[in-house]
Amino acid sequence: MNRTSAAPPVSAAPLVRLWRYAGGHRRTVVGAIGFSVLNKLADVVPELLIGVAVDVVVRAEDSLVATVLGIEDRFDQLVVLALVNVAVWVVESITDFVAQVLWRNLAQTIEHEARIDAYRHVQRLELAWFEDQSTGGLLSILNDDVNQLERFLDVGANELVRTAVNVVFVGVVFFVAEPVLGVVAFVPIPLIVWASVRYQRRLEPRYTAVRQAAGDLGGLLANNVSGIATIRSFTAEERESDRVAAASGVYREANRRAITLSSAFIPLIRMAILAAFTVTLLVGGRAALDGTLEVGVFSVLVYMTQRLLWPLTRLGETFDLYQRAMASTRRILDLLAVDPTIVDGPGALPAPLRGEVAFERVRFSYAPATGDGSATGRPVLDGFDLRVPAGETHAIVGSTGAGKSTVVKLLLRLYEAGDGRIALDGVGIDEVPLVELRRAIGYVGQDVFLFQGTVRDNMAYGRPDATDDEIVRAARLAEAHDFICALPDGYDTVVGERGQKLSGGQRQRLSIARAILKDPAVLVLDEATSAVDNETEAAIQRSLELVGRDRTVVVIAHRLSTVRHADRIHVLEDGRVVESGTHDDLVAARGLYAALWRIQTGEVHALPEAETA
Repeated sequence: MNRTSAAPPVSAAPLVRLWRYAGGHRRTVVGAIGFSVLNKLADVVPELLIGVAVDVVVRAEDSLVATVLGIEDRFDQLVVLALVNVAVWVVESITDFVAQVLWRNLAQTIEHEARIDAYRHVQRLELAWFEDQSTGGLLSILNDDVNQLERFLDVGANELVRTAVNVVFVGVVFFVAEPVLGVVAFVPIPLIVWASVRYQRRLEPRYTAVRQAAGDLGGLLANNVSGIATIRSFTAEERESDRVAAASGVYREANRRAITLSSAFIPLIRMAILAAFTVTLLVGGRAALDGTLEVGVFSVLVYMTQRLLWPLTRLGETFDLYQRAMASTRRILDLLAVDPTIVDGPGALPAPLRGEVAFERVRFSYAPATGDGSATGRPVLDGFDLRVPAGETHAIVGSTGAGKSTVVKLLLRLYEAGDGRIALDGVGIDEVPLVELRRAIGYVGQDVFLFQGTVRDNMAYGRPDATDDEIVRAARLAEAHDFICALPDGYDTVVGERGQKLSGGQRQRLSIARAILKDPAVLVLDEATSAVDNETEAAIQRSLELVGRDRTVVVIAHRLSTVRHADRIHVLEDGRVVESGTHDDLVAARGLYAALWRIQTGEVHALPEAETA
């Protein structure tokens, strides 16, 4: 039954969803956090050592080092501090290296897995879902959004951990050394946290708009690059440039709104830091002058004030990375949350497969389905019945919009029938795995898609393990071998993106050879000769006569000359088969097929006026 494949509503925060998604890497996350903590602790210790060194110079044999270690000579005390400092710097360097390696490799791994998972998931979604999506939008998720997530994990996550550890550790030092100054130093932190949360909430919708604008711009660019020939033929270069400029302007404006807000964050924090540092300097300095605060402790606290507050200025940049990443994370995980509605069946096709095709009372509409599975709108197929015995060649013809190509899409389960049953050798196609079904069917369409690569690569696409002899045999059956040999590098000739280096007829013959090499039980040709010249059409007809002897062939055709020798021809009208028979029988019956035949042989007014209007 047709169902709507929309992403389910998700209430969890993006970071929580990301944590669940990356569950297999939690040990690495914990390890990376651990080394980031150790690194930050080692990074703060030198400031403590500065205070201890000042204490040595000022208090001599009464210093902390002399009291703890019993070393009276001040220079010896400084040597000990120097050695401790060297050890701390070594630890800091090692932990920084390990933390960077863990975080950055984690970022690369999650980026890779998110991209591959999203791409694999997209391949499982039905065609109806793609009709509501833009190519550029999908490319934006699979590429740009995944990269945004990687940037945050690479830099931002480590920065957040280090900032949190810094606040906690320095806070402990402050409150142990001088509680009053601890309170003074920590007064700005609630303001900074409040501002951070507020800015985060205000930034979130702005970066969501940025990601949406990026997808729209990417879709327009992808569409225009694909249609460059059409743009040039209609001299629409300037108009399309204006459209791209407008979309790019929307993207720039969305970024500008986000940048304006995020850039205001750091100046606010700077003012808070200035106030705290000034108060600490004055209050602590007076206490040191009065003798109520040791000079060494005062030195430590002055350094620590900077150490406590200054890293918070980077929160603006870090939150910027965070919001961009979370907007991208939401788009990635929302895509992964879309459930495929056409799924594998639990059974299997019979082996060997004879290739009998049967449609029984099939009803289908491209309109969205209602909650009970019934389609809304006028059905494309309505009570459609068709039976193709194994080993026969049957053709389906009819006027434009009669539903001919829909039959093929349903047979391949690119769409799901609303009602009725479709079977291969008596087994419902919804009862078997999709891979098994589609391996049993060879498909050749009107719009031939060839991949960037060689002729050999494209021919062997359905059978990567095919031998050279098998490839050549398939090419000969499709009458493609001669023109392939005439190419500059024969079977190793690169065909270009979408096969643009070949003519339309050559691409069509290659697609037929590709289907033949797959050796399917059922071969389907959907308007395979509608865009080729008479010579190519004749070659394709000869090929079909050869390859159709051992398999079931279903031919969808608008050009009736292609199918006149079929074992049986079925005429579609309003979603149903209204006539069936051989070419001669149908012409003699003087029905719809006969009218179509007369039109294609030169009798323009053969169809009734209502049908030609």
